[in-house]
Amino acid sequence: MTTAISGFFRCRSSEFLLGCSLLQDICIRACQKISFNISNLQITYFQRHWEYRGKLEFDSMPNILIDSRFRGLTMPIAKVALTPEYEEPLNHPANLTSQNNMGSSEPIVIYLTVNGSVIPMRIMESDTIASVKLRIQASKGFFVKKQKLVFEGRELARNNSCVRDYGVSDGNVLHLVLRISDLQAITVKTVCGKKFEFHIEKSRNVGYVKQQIAKKGKGLIDIKDQELICDGEELEDQRLIHDICKINDAMIHLLVRKPAKVRAKPIGKDFEVSIDASDYLENRTNLVREYQWGKKCLVGKIIKSKQLQRDFLLEPLVISSEIELSLVIKELINSTCNGLERGNEPIRSTDGTGGAYFMQDSSGLSYVSVFKPIDEEPMAVNNPRGLPLSYDGEGLKKGTRVGGGALREVAAYLLDHPMDGPRTFNSEKGFAGVPPTVMVKCLHKGFNYPDGYEYDRKNVKVGSLQMFVKNDGSCEDMGPRAFPVDEVHKISVLDIRLANADRHAGNILVQKDGKGGRIVLVPIDHGYCLPESFEDCTFEWLYWPQARQPYSPDILDYIKSLDAEQDIELLKFHGWNLPPKCARNFRISTMLLKKGAERGLTPFTIGSIVCRKTVKEESVIEQIIHEAIEAELPGTSEAAFLKSVSTIMDRRLDHLKKAM
Repeated sequence: MTTAISGFFRCRSSEFLLGCSLLQDICIRACQKISFNISNLQITYFQRHWEYRGKLEFDSMPNILIDSRFRGLTMPIAKVALTPEYEEPLNHPANLTSQNNMGSSEPIVIYLTVNGSVIPMRIMESDTIASVKLRIQASKGFFVKKQKLVFEGRELARNNSCVRDYGVSDGNVLHLVLRISDLQAITVKTVCGKKFEFHIEKSRNVGYVKQQIAKKGKGLIDIKDQELICDGEELEDQRLIHDICKINDAMIHLLVRKPAKVRAKPIGKDFEVSIDASDYLENRTNLVREYQWGKKCLVGKIIKSKQLQRDFLLEPLVISSEIELSLVIKELINSTCNGLERGNEPIRSTDGTGGAYFMQDSSGLSYVSVFKPIDEEPMAVNNPRGLPLSYDGEGLKKGTRVGGGALREVAAYLLDHPMDGPRTFNSEKGFAGVPPTVMVKCLHKGFNYPDGYEYDRKNVKVGSLQMFVKNDGSCEDMGPRAFPVDEVHKISVLDIRLANADRHAGNILVQKDGKGGRIVLVPIDHGYCLPESFEDCTFEWLYWPQARQPYSPDILDYIKSLDAEQDIELLKFHGWNLPPKCARNFRISTMLLKKGAERGLTPFTIGSIVCRKTVKEESVIEQIIHEAIEAELPGTSEAAFLKSVSTIMDRRLDHLKKAM
C-alpha cells in the first residue's frame, strides 16, 4: 500500500535525513523502516525557514510522525494536505533559480574563494542567497548553515534576498567562510573490548579525554591508571584532539595499568620475589603486536610538569584610576593568567570570521575565557580567516567599524544591567546574562602574527576577554519551542536596545540549569551591536513563537527603568565615548523599546520595526528617522531632533496599535 501526502512543510532542524539534501531540515521520527519517493518538489526560503512543497509517497504510514512547523504550529504531517502554492516545480539545487525571476535571464559567473582555492560558479542575478548556498552544499558538501558569504566587505546575511540586491554581478569574487564543527567523534576501545564513545571539542586535550573515561567508568578506571594509544603512538596528556584526529572519526585504544601483585618466598637464606603483572604485560604485548611497534620498553614514562613561563603578558586595559574591577573580572584575568603561566597556550576557535582564542586554566583541562584581538577582527590587518582588508574601514555589517568589535563586546556587558539597576563594582549577573567581559592587553606567541613573533611590546594585542560559558550547545542545535518565554524575552530586550546587527541562533548558548534541567539562554558575540545605522539589524528570535507573547510585568518594569543618557555616560566613564551616530541610534532604539512595551506590543512587533524585511526595503525605524530628518530645520539641536523622532514614533505606534 502506498500513501501519498501533498502539502508544504516548514521546519528548521534535522533528525533523520530523507536521503536527499533538499529535505535536510524536515524533522522525521520513524519507528519502522520506510521507503519513499519525492516528486514535484519545490523549495523557497521564507522568514528564515525552508519551505518544501511537493508530494511524499510512502510504502506504509503506521508509526510515522513527522513534526512540521506549519504557520507556527507543530502537527503530524498526516494532517497537512494542502494544494501546492506554485504550479511549476523548482529544479534540483544544482540548477536552482529564484521563483520571482524578474531580472536578466542571462546567467553570470561569480568566483568563490575558500581555503585558498577559487571556484567558478554560474548563477542568475535573481537567485536568492539561500539558493546559492544550497547549490554550494549540493556540489561541495558544505551545509548551508555552515556557510557565510562575503562580498566587498559585507556579509550576504539575508537569505531571502536576491544576489543582485547586494550588487553582485558578472565576474565578482565572493569569499566563502565556513563554520567548521569543533566536535570530534572519538571511540575509545579497551583491550577487553569495551567501548566508550564521545563527542569532544577538537581543542580539548588527551587529559580531558581521560577525565571523561574515568567518569563513564564510574570510578572503576582511575585517571592515573590510563594509557591512551592511537595509531601505535602513546598519547601525552597535553596532546590536542585536533592534532591526533586527522580523519573524521578516531579509534583510540585504552590500556589500564593494573597494580602488580608482589609475592615473596624464602629460598635458603635468600628470598625469591615474583611480580605478577601478567594482564598488563600480555595486553600491552598484544597491542604492540597489533600495531607492529617492534621492541619497546615497558617501563612507565615520566612526563615532566611544565615549568612556569613568563613569556606572555596579560593585564586589564583600565582608562581611569576611578574604575575598580569587580571580583568576577579579577578572577577572570587571574585564572587566564595562571593558565598561560603553566604553558597552556591559547587555542584558536575554528568558528567565526575573526580570530577568537580559547584560554585555558592552569590544569589545561578547562577553558576559562575567550580572547578576541582587535587586529584579528573580520577584515582587520591580521585577520586569520583570509578575508580582504576593509577599503573604507566599515565592518562586515553596515554601520560598524573594523576594530570596534572588542569595545562593543565590553559595552554589551556593561549595559546588561541587573534587574535592580546598573551594577557598580559588584559581580551581579546582568538581566540578559551577557558573560563578564573586559578590555585587556595580551601578548603571546599563540596569536596570529603574519610577520613573525617576538616577545616585544610592539606585538601586544588589545582585545576583549570574556568569561567562557560551559554550555549544552547553541540554539542552532535544537528547535526553539523548548526555550522558556522569559529567556527569549530577555534577549529580545538586549537586542532591540543595542540594535544588534548579528543575532542568530548560533550565538545564543543553551545551558541546562540544575537537576530540573531548566533551559537558560546565554547571549554572546556582540561585536556588531550599537551600529551607526539600522540597515543590517537582524534578530533570529523574531521567528520563534515566544516572540509573539507579551512581556511579563517584571520585564516591563525593567524596560521602564532603562535610561539611555545614563548608559552613554557609563560607557564614557569606562573609556568609550560613543560616536554621535551610534549614540543617536542607541537613544532611538531605547526610546522604541520603552514606547512599544508601554503600549503592550510584543517583542515580535517591536523587533519587526527595527529589522528590514529585505535588503532594499527600509525598516519602519529607518523611515521614522528619515521623516524626522526631512522635517529638520538648519541648526536644529540633537534634543529637538529626538523630540521630533519621538512624536513621529508615537503616531506610528498608535496607528499600529489600533490596527492590531
